Amino acid sequence: MDLDIVLASASPRRRQLLEKAGVTFRVHAVDADETIDERLADQPQEAVKKLAERKAKAAVEELVTEEYDGTMAVIGSDTMVVFRGEIFGKPRDAADASRMLHALSGHGHDVHTAVSVWFVHAPAGQDVGLYYRTFVETTYVYFKDLTDEQIDEYIASGDPFDKAGAYGIQSGAGVFVDHIEGDLDTVIGFPVERLSREFPDLFE
Repeated sequence: MDLDIVLASASPRRRQLLEKAGVTFRVHAVDADETIDERLADQPQEAVKKLAERKAKAAVEELVTEEYDGTMAVIGSDTMVVFRGEIFGKPRDAADASRMLHALSGHGHDVHTAVSVWFVHAPAGQDVGLYYRTFVETTYVYFKDLTDEQIDEYIASGDPFDKAGAYGIQSGAGVFVDHIEGDLDTVIGFPVERLSREFPDLFE
């Protein structure tokens, strides 16, 4: 049985990590609502799970039409930075990025990445079967003390604006990091090793 593997993300970082792991897949980016339910504002792990599930579900709804015939695995993912209980998403503007980076300077914070995998079995003319499971991986990241000049230069580079917490550890902000506790791929945005343990069928 051929498994049609779909990554529901436009993130080049997630695509590169999955390619490096040897998974054969296609990309179907979705424009899912990334608004966090107020009831989950103080439950970041649950919030990030819901966002990953929302992305995967949106892709399933777009891809599994009445004409679809086959078996599909859709992967949705979301990453969230949390500092002292506050969720740091993608910065709205330069001032918001500056606020986040100044807060993170000299401190540790959590990076939660959720991965939701939805398996769809849709034989032509028959009922559709659906099963999904979601996990969250957490890595602790500790920043060095940053100068105002470092922060300003990094914001001017444009790198922070599409990244949770206003930084990319794999790009210009790598020099900000003193050390991490956990998996680096979780911080980049896709814990491939955990994915391979949870869903070995994707790697066959």
